[in-house]
Order: sequence, then C-alpha cells, then structure tokens
Amino acid sequence: MRPRGLPPSSEGELFARAEALAGRTLGWVALEYGVSVPADLRRDKGWVGHLLEHVLGATASSRAEPDFPGIGVELKSLPVSEKGVPRESTYVCRARLDLAPSWEEAWLRRKLSRVLWLPIVGGASTAIGERLVGAPLLWSPSAEEEALLRADWEELTELISRGELWQIDGKRGHILQLRPKGANSRDRVWAMDEEGDWVQENPRGFYLRTRFTGALLKRHFHI
Repeated sequence: MRPRGLPPSSEGELFARAEALAGRTLGWVALEYGVSVPADLRRDKGWVGHLLEHVLGATASSRAEPDFPGIGVELKSLPVSEKGVPRESTYVCRARLDLAPSWEEAWLRRKLSRVLWLPIVGGASTAIGERLVGAPLLWSPSAEEEALLRADWEELTELISRGELWQIDGKRGHILQLRPKGANSRDRVWAMDEEGDWVQENPRGFYLRTRFTGALLKRHFHI
C-alpha cells in the first residue's frame, strides 16, 4: 500500500503524477493507496475527488484556497461518457449570499485561474471501481472564457445583491449556473431579501455547465 501523496513542488510534478494515473481504473488506484471503494456515489458523492486529492497530494481540504496551495492549482474531476461527453455539471464553489466581492476578488475567479482537469470515464451503469482515469489537462481561462465567466457571475451576483434569488433558475447564465448547495435541506445561510431584511436561505453554489466543459475537452483533446 502506498502512502498519501506529498504536495507537489511544481505544476510539472503534479502533471506527471496525474499522467501516471491515466488509463488506470479507480479500483486499481484505490487498492494501491488502501482506500475502500463505495458501492455507489449516492452517499459518497465526493469520493472520487477525495481519492484523487489523496493520491496527488492536495492539502487544502475545505479551506478557502486552491487544492494545491503551494503551486496555485485547483483539482477538478470530470465524469464523462465513453465518448468523452461530460455527464454532469461541475461544482466550483459556494456563492456568497451576504456580501458579494468584486470580480477581481471573487473566489470563483481564483478557483478557476488554474485547474487540473481529470476526466473520469464511464457510463452511469459502470461500476465505480471500473471507471477509468483519463488524460489530465492543465487549463487557465482564455480572455474570452474569462469574459463569459465574468458576465454570468456579475448577472447572478447582481440578482443576489438585490434579494432576487427567486429569479434565478437553471436557465440563467450561459456557462455558469447558480444552484442549491448544502449538506441537506436544513442547511441555511444568511441572505438579504428584496426589502433589505436578513433572512435564512439554502446555500447556493456555482456550477460550470456541461456545454462549457464539453467544449473544453473537445478543443484540447480533439474529440
């Protein structure tokens, strides 16, 4: 059994570690590092990400910093079909419902400034342990991509600041979505309503749409 990965000292070292996993099943990776594989992900939704963090040496845990703070890289696993099509939207981070910062200071912008994407290949019927780790991709948003992210973020945070959460649905945002994000329906955070009063709401999270991550994979892997 291998020990937990040490924090990488450079992007090159991190990328080499990720490349060494490409083509391996999640079951093989878990066995190598003494991690149990769940029967399904309904109660262990974050298991794949935690496994990869363990192996690759991520240290941020739940702190407000990139997964690899020493080199400023965020890790995102991306479930895809056998044809390389993303199977679900990608959670980025929680949205602040109390006081939104500027775009330049936004946590979402910092999280997405440098990302190591790791596709996880397998259909919904593929056993967790049989899903494959795909080829890694180190990515930073282009000027055009950042402009699209910023436009969506500003539209959504403007509605939050006006207390108009009720106006935000799955159709808002071209590449970003704002959706409920909490451990359960009883999870609450403070937000301001349209009258300027503080009320308790379910937490919300920012997600990248599949059309954005799908286009990203197509462009870089020529799918």
